[in-house]
Amino acid sequence: MAMMRLRREDPRVVGSFRLHRRLGAGGMGVVYLGSDRRGQRVALKVIRPDLAEDQEFRSRFAREVSAARRIRGGCTARLVAADLEADRPWFATQYVPGPSLHDKVAEEGPLSAADVAAVGAALSEGLVAVHEAGVVHRDLKPSNILLSPKGPRIIDFGIAWATGASTLTHVGTAVGSPGFLAPEQVRGIAVTPATDVFALGATLAYAATQDSPFGQGSSEVMLYRVVHEEPHLHGVPDALAPLVRACLAKDPEERPSTLQLSLRLKEIAAREAQGMVDTRPPAPRSDPDRPTGRLAEQYAEQRTQRRPGATPPPRGTTPPPRGTTPPPRTGGTNGGSRSGSRPAPVRNTGRTGNRPAPRSGAGRPGPRTTGTGRRPANPRLLRQRLFVFVVVTLLVALGIAAAQGCQGPSRGLDDTPRKTVHQERSASGAFP
Repeated sequence: MAMMRLRREDPRVVGSFRLHRRLGAGGMGVVYLGSDRRGQRVALKVIRPDLAEDQEFRSRFAREVSAARRIRGGCTARLVAADLEADRPWFATQYVPGPSLHDKVAEEGPLSAADVAAVGAALSEGLVAVHEAGVVHRDLKPSNILLSPKGPRIIDFGIAWATGASTLTHVGTAVGSPGFLAPEQVRGIAVTPATDVFALGATLAYAATQDSPFGQGSSEVMLYRVVHEEPHLHGVPDALAPLVRACLAKDPEERPSTLQLSLRLKEIAAREAQGMVDTRPPAPRSDPDRPTGRLAEQYAEQRTQRRPGATPPPRGTTPPPRGTTPPPRTGGTNGGSRSGSRPAPVRNTGRTGNRPAPRSGAGRPGPRTTGTGRRPANPRLLRQRLFVFVVVTLLVALGIAAAQGCQGPSRGLDDTPRKTVHQERSASGAFP
């Protein structure tokens, strides 16, 4: 609640209370923040001088103060003290810290359906105690509802009644906000507890929409709408709209009682609060095996290979087990990486250096296997074997070539002498 400094014309002491700040001013008087000798803070209202001279006003004010003393309940500001015989009558109520419903909605916007129902249930329960004490508030509106840390509190009891608003018939003489006055107050019909029910319905509509259910305009226009036009409840949550509309019925007999309102609003508040919990979006489910960042592409490729009809991986290799990543190929003594291939990124799994961390349950990382189930050969060993194979092949080829070269000339020399001897023998007649 906003506080202002005391003005020059403001009193500094009223009764046994010392005044400190101005809390507000209205048509009936000024409200001050005061404290007693024990330090208890109060909201003290001093009546205007012109109203203090009206004896009829003093009599009605005395009856209202007497009735306010009988009000019991935690949803009201308790009456602390009053002086009806002072030059300017005054009364003091318990100071309630916290903003008014009007200020909270104006600054922070409309309340949720659950909050509106909770506030309405507490106010209905407070009105039950008020009406049981024989008092009709007659000026219930958002600015007369304070939102304390312990719940909403109703203030300013009986002020509209004390000023004679129950017999008003002329436009412009009604006390309070025209958008929250009941039709019977405007028509001059006797007020009943149903009058406060109408004001409560308009208050709940304001809390849900940040506007009066009868719009804005001059006092004459607003009072005409209250009597002759239906309220506009656009923006009121569906769970509350039927109940608010019933409260704003033109006929007081068609409005629900405060006890019915209290029970019904408690049910709505509980259901709406449960609905808010159930409709919260669930937390995104994380896949511990699904990599993020640069590993997303590799994950997508593995998922594609596992789908039916997908291109199988190259022969002789198998994709790494799910949740693991093969160590990257490094250069140096191993001959470097293959040309045209990207080194596979390494998942941050607690490895130190270039050595992979051992799997759980094993002292050493399991060896990588090929498609045949065998361990891949060492590149250095492959080069050595290839060198030996080439050398052996060359030696064998040279040996074969040498052997063929030696056998060819020997056969030619042997044939030539044989042929010569045979010819010679044939020619000399040694053979028949």
